[in-house]
Amino acid sequence: MNAALPPPLLALDEPEPAGIARPGAASPFVILCDHAGKRIPRLLDSLGLPRREIARHIGWDIGALGVAQGLSARLQATLVYQRYSRLVIDCNRQPDAPSAIPTVSEQTPIPGNRALTPADRAARRAAIFDPYHQAINALLHRRLACAKPTCLIAMHSFTPAFMGLSRPWQIGVLFDRQPAFAREVLRLLQRAGDWVVGENQPYALDDTDYAVPVYAYGHRLPYVEIEIRQDLIADVGGQRAWAARLAQLLPMAWQCWQANGAQVS
Repeated sequence: MNAALPPPLLALDEPEPAGIARPGAASPFVILCDHAGKRIPRLLDSLGLPRREIARHIGWDIGALGVAQGLSARLQATLVYQRYSRLVIDCNRQPDAPSAIPTVSEQTPIPGNRALTPADRAARRAAIFDPYHQAINALLHRRLACAKPTCLIAMHSFTPAFMGLSRPWQIGVLFDRQPAFAREVLRLLQRAGDWVVGENQPYALDDTDYAVPVYAYGHRLPYVEIEIRQDLIADVGGQRAWAARLAQLLPMAWQCWQANGAQVS
C-alpha cells in the first residue's frame, strides 16, 4: 500500500509566488524584485518565528516592492516580483546553496529551517523558487524571440546598519561582469550630487547571486542591481520619491549606453 503523499506546500487559496505587472509592456526595462514579499506558507507555521521577526529585513526587502511598482508604472515597464519570504527560500540564491534556506539570518535562528530533509528543500524549490524563475524565463524568451530590447533592473533594499556598523550610502549600484549600463547609472547618480552613492556597496554582486548571473550574463543583457537604504523607502512617500528619481535617471542611462555603442562587456 502506498504511503499518503504529503500535502502541497502552498494551499489552493494561497497566492502564486510570482506577481507580474504589465507583462506585454514595450519598455526596454524589465524590473525584478526577488525579495518583494514576506509571506510564509501556512503549512510552515511561520517557521517558528514571531511575525515581528519576519517583518524585519531578514524576511524581505522593506520598501523594494513599492519602489519597483512605482517605477513600473512611471516607465510602463514589466515588473516580476516574488511574494514569499526569502526565509522560506531565497530566490536570489542558487537553490542548492546553504544560504538559500538559512538556519540563521543576521544572528536570528530560524527554527523552521533546521534539520530539513532533501525532500523538504525540494518541496520549497518546487513550490516557490521554480515557478518564480519560470515566469521570468518565459518572459525573457518571449522578448528575445521578437527581438525586443531588454534591460534588467534588479531592485533591492538594505538596512541602515549591519552587525553594529552604520552604512552611510543612500543608494548602491551593483555590477560585476558586463558593467557598461550599470556604470552609466552610477555615473548619473554620482553626477547628481544629491546622494551618497555606493559602488558595489553595501554588497558585492557575485556568483552567489542568481538573477543577474543567470539572466543578464546568460542572455548578455544590460543590467543594474539597485540597493536603496530601507529607512528612505519604508513609507509610501519615500517609495514614490525614489521611483520618480529612478524613472528619470534610467532612461537617461539607457540613452547614454546606446550612444556609447550598446556594449554589455
